[in-house]
Amino acid sequence: MSDLILWETRGTTALLTFNRPSKLNALSYALIDRLMVILDRIEDDAKVRTVVLTGAGDRAFSAGADIAEFSESVKRGPDVAVKDFVRRGQAMTARMEAFPKPIIAAVNGIAFGGGCEITEAVHLAVASEQASFAKPEIAIGITPTFGGTQRLPRLAGRKRALEYLLTGDSFSSERALEMGLVNRIVPHAQLLDAAFALADRISRHSQLAVARVITAATRGLNVSIAEGLAVESEQFARMAATEDTREALDAWLAARARS
Repeated sequence: MSDLILWETRGTTALLTFNRPSKLNALSYALIDRLMVILDRIEDDAKVRTVVLTGAGDRAFSAGADIAEFSESVKRGPDVAVKDFVRRGQAMTARMEAFPKPIIAAVNGIAFGGGCEITEAVHLAVASEQASFAKPEIAIGITPTFGGTQRLPRLAGRKRALEYLLTGDSFSSERALEMGLVNRIVPHAQLLDAAFALADRISRHSQLAVARVITAATRGLNVSIAEGLAVESEQFARMAATEDTREALDAWLAARARS
C-alpha cells in the first residue's frame, strides 16, 4: 500500500502531498491520523520552518471526507459517528489552524467538503487557476463537520458563506479569492513554485516571531478586541526577551546607520 501522505523536505519547507489520487485524495480516517503524526514530527524538527500542503494527481487537492468510510460510522449511531468522524476531522483542522509553523495550501484542483475546510483552516493558500471549491455536505443530508460552518463565515462573511453552505454549489478560485479563502491565484504549472516562494519569504524571519504572530492572530480572532490586545501584548513580551529579537533589532539599527 502506498503512503497516504508523501513527505519531502526542500530547504526549510516540508512538502506534504495527499496521496490517494484514485479517490480524489479523499480524507480517510487513516490519512487524517497519518497527517497528525507527521505534523507532530514537523513541529519538533527545527530545520523545518514552513509547510506546503497539496494533492497528488491533476484533479484534486482533496474531494473531502471518505464518504463510504464515514457512512459506516453513521450507521452505527450518532455517538460513534461523532467520535470517529467529527472529532477526528475537527482535531485535524484545529491542529492546522494553531500550528506554530505556517501551513500553505497549494490547491491544485477540487477542494470540496473537508478539502475546503482544510483550506479555511490553514494559515495561507495559493490556488491554481484550475482549482474549484464547494461545501456539498448538505447534498448528503449533513452539516459540514470539520469546522466549515464556523470558519467560512468568519473568512467570507455570513451571507456569502451561507450561500454555499445552503446550496452546495461549487465556486471558482476567483470567487475563493474574493471571499478571502485564498491569498492568490496562479497558473497551474506555477502553483508549487508560488507556494514555495511564499514560504521562503516567511522563512527569512525569526521562527519564534512567526510562531508568536500565528498564536496572537489565531487566539485573538474570536475574542473581544480588548482580549485580543492582551494576547498580542503577551506574545510580544515573550518575544522581547529572546535573542532573536535582540539580533533583529541590532541588525536593523546597523543597516539604518549605514544608509
